[in-house]
Amino acid sequence: MIKKQISLALSPYMGIYDLIIPKDNLLRQMNEIVDFSFIYDELAKVYCQNNGRGAIDPIRMFKYLLLKGIFDISDIDVVERSKYDMSFKYFLGMTPEEEVIDASSLTKFRKLRLKDANLLDLLIMKTVEIALEKGLIKSKSIIVDSTHTQARYNQKSPREQLVEYSKRLRKAVYAIDEKMKEQFPPKVNNGLLEDELGYCHKLITVIENTEPLSSYPAVREKLNMLQELVEDNHEQLALISQDTDAKVGHKTADTSFFGYKTHLAMTEERIITAAVVTSGEKHDGKQLQDLVEKSEQAGIEVTDIIGDAAYSEKENIAYTKENNIQLVSKLSKTVTHQESNRINPNVFEFNKDAQMYVCQAGHLSYKKTSTRPKKHALDGTGTVESYFFDIEKCKNCPYKAGCYKDGAKTKTYSVTIKHHMHEEQAAFQESEYFKEKSKERYKIEAKNSELKHRHGYDVASASGIFGMQLQAATTIFAVNLKRIITLMG
Repeated sequence: MIKKQISLALSPYMGIYDLIIPKDNLLRQMNEIVDFSFIYDELAKVYCQNNGRGAIDPIRMFKYLLLKGIFDISDIDVVERSKYDMSFKYFLGMTPEEEVIDASSLTKFRKLRLKDANLLDLLIMKTVEIALEKGLIKSKSIIVDSTHTQARYNQKSPREQLVEYSKRLRKAVYAIDEKMKEQFPPKVNNGLLEDELGYCHKLITVIENTEPLSSYPAVREKLNMLQELVEDNHEQLALISQDTDAKVGHKTADTSFFGYKTHLAMTEERIITAAVVTSGEKHDGKQLQDLVEKSEQAGIEVTDIIGDAAYSEKENIAYTKENNIQLVSKLSKTVTHQESNRINPNVFEFNKDAQMYVCQAGHLSYKKTSTRPKKHALDGTGTVESYFFDIEKCKNCPYKAGCYKDGAKTKTYSVTIKHHMHEEQAAFQESEYFKEKSKERYKIEAKNSELKHRHGYDVASASGIFGMQLQAATTIFAVNLKRIITLMG
């Protein structure tokens, strides 16, 4: 049962807050500009209204989550700090002498009360509403981009963990005796967990049988770590700390991450107006329409969209033209690939950073070839680009049915490029207006940096897509409020 706590409880010590918390304190300003009663309306359906003992005030629980996002601290630490930090107690609506909650209550609140709440859209819309009411948003442009977040769990596969720990062990051995390299078994690199386990078994045996090498503390420590991993069976390794919603995404052809992407839209005043959380392999350009529609629902009039080349695919050009929006995104021939007549053409998506295609399993192609039929030699259309994938990965892929045929020596994905289908967009990107608007794009890069480096958005705080959405909701809410306070000041 919810008991609404609109105002602070009476206490003879309330005057302490006025004495020690300055008027320009961030948390005091947040309390003054936001009416948090909307939390009651959003969560009313997940509380019993006429039975049971009184619940901890949901606004207070929600504010605890906000403090975690603002200061990038754990459940235990945020509760511990609220025992002695008067600005925390003031923000939470507590009296100075009041007891704090148990940290486990925050976990229950997230799992039981927030699981069905669409907090991400709700909180962003609330901050945009505040900014519009105060006249802080005057531009009609949104800047779009995505930022990646590493999964908290299972960032490396069981095989990758074995490779890393065996490498550390060999390095410790070579620091003592480089000649041991001749006695070690040949390394395997076929991607199979079973073969990597076999190699590690042999490596451990060689080192254990070599005295006094195995007695050196630096070697023994690494040896024990590897042995602990190997002693776990295949099934146990595969299940350790899995995050089944996270996927591999590629930042460049040589670098990747395991986790999620948050696709953002932001005004030129640096207020985030929309966000979509996906797994790491999703293509940036596919989220554009969602970001525009969510921004408009929040009350933003959109006349321009500013983004990088990932957003210039032909579906987005057609969408913006139909809705009288100017797309300030440079054309790239690699994102104008035609949709073929395949049953599921979206299984393979183009990664604009790596300049390669990614399959449904998250594997990146490693090379491409380009050919052009003779009949198109003059008009420049009809070029076919073929992207090659590592068949060793295809052989063990859970999605190989209908994609890779056993025994095939290669696996390619081919697309046809049309070079002359975007004349209007090509002409627009040469205009002075396009060039001036493009200069605004740096702002969203700075916002991504703020999310990661000041608010811990570089690593997920929990597993699963819901945990990532909740982290996005509280973090973006806090960041937007900070920006509103800055603009007001």
